[in-house]
Amino acid sequence: MAKRGGFPGGGMPGNMNNLMKQAQRMQRQMEESQKALEESEFSATAGGGAVEVTVTGKREITKIKLAEEVVDPDDIEMLEDLIMVAANEALRKVEEAYSSSMSKMAGGMGLGGLPF
Repeated sequence: MAKRGGFPGGGMPGNMNNLMKQAQRMQRQMEESQKALEESEFSATAGGGAVEVTVTGKREITKIKLAEEVVDPDDIEMLEDLIMVAANEALRKVEEAYSSSMSKMAGGMGLGGLPF
């Protein structure tokens, strides 16, 4: 009597097992990569290096360094602008690192067309 439905032998076919293992491996790699990125620091400068902002991969500002000559009590607006520019650039670096990491993983699985 022939069995209806299922796979011969009661288990998943070999390539389905391989796909599951590959997906689990990719998930571990993504978790490791994300942890490494979160522990990384990204710095950017503005005003020719007068302002430097450092952020973590978790997008938290950990350091703001100001050159003495940029601190002008009569021009606080310029200092605010420089800090904002440096902070935004540092955050862009974090985003680029995440995008690059995800693209490498997607490319490694042959999923280059997916929007990661």
